[in-house]
Amino acid sequence: MIMNLLDGVKSADIKITKEVKNLSEFVKDESLSIVDRIESFEDIISMEIGDTSLNRARNLERELDIRQMYIKYEGENPSGTQKDRIAFAQVHDAFRRNYTVISLATCGNYGVAVAFAAFLAGMDCRIFIPETYHTGRIREMEAFNAQIIRLPGSYEDTVTESSRLAHENEWYDANPGGANTSLQISAYAEIAHEIYDQLHDAPKCVACPVSNGTLLAGIFRGFVSLYKRGKTSRIPMFIAGSAANKNPIIASFKAGLYRCRDIDPKRVKETSINEPLINWHSFDGNEALTALHQTQGEARHISDKKMRDMSIFLHKKEGYRILPASTAGLIAMLEKHEKNEFINDRYVAILTGRY
Repeated sequence: MIMNLLDGVKSADIKITKEVKNLSEFVKDESLSIVDRIESFEDIISMEIGDTSLNRARNLERELDIRQMYIKYEGENPSGTQKDRIAFAQVHDAFRRNYTVISLATCGNYGVAVAFAAFLAGMDCRIFIPETYHTGRIREMEAFNAQIIRLPGSYEDTVTESSRLAHENEWYDANPGGANTSLQISAYAEIAHEIYDQLHDAPKCVACPVSNGTLLAGIFRGFVSLYKRGKTSRIPMFIAGSAANKNPIIASFKAGLYRCRDIDPKRVKETSINEPLINWHSFDGNEALTALHQTQGEARHISDKKMRDMSIFLHKKEGYRILPASTAGLIAMLEKHEKNEFINDRYVAILTGRY
């Protein structure tokens, strides 16, 4: 069965400014020193990636009777999701280590982010996609000269096989898990620093949608570092939300487990709404579980209908055009508030993608 997945943002041309184009030409110019070329790529990262907005959602506060609710909107990254943070970190690492090819498996958003970053760095990009998946974002990947390779099996199977091929061909493997975990978690830790820069302390709670768990683990790691350095007075409680009964992090936490347990692949059914969140194996699930347990957090199953309704609600009330799956963490937080009303404090929800 061929699936038309809205795992992403609507396909749209990523705008490249004149300044970024000029810097990209410096990066690709092999007559320059590698130090100057790396510095130019780092300038692109500084200009384009992260530093996304953190705003009070006052209409949401009034409608749902919650105080000081903040939205961290990752849709402002160039390809429309938080994936740009880890994509540019991986390409930067590959470039400075003199790789010429970077490869990964994806169902959509991450592929676009890596293809875009690789294009600016002048690197070849090989993107592996499960043959039964279809995403409108393939057009964007190809526009950035990425080579699309179809493989049989699930997403998890595609990650495994693409990593094997990367090792065999001496390509840079940008897949989640393994050697890349620390780099990707560090990239996402920057979100914690950006929240701190604006609030000047840690919020009471941070809510995230989870799939592989890397985003939640990274933000947690960032706040742990800030706390240990005496910058914040506390580490936030973390709340995770994901597709109902289709994510091993949520299932494992609810079962009281401290290590992430795979779920039966036969139970995992993709829809146009839940696809960014589901899997039977979460590559950084153990890190995410640690964050939930150590902060006395919570994890909740969220239905497609709730995610779709929240996306519409946020558009009407706050003006955000949010990918439904991106609202899973926010919904989980609000459900916890409804059950046990939060005290007056500051609460942050990460919204990971625009549509």
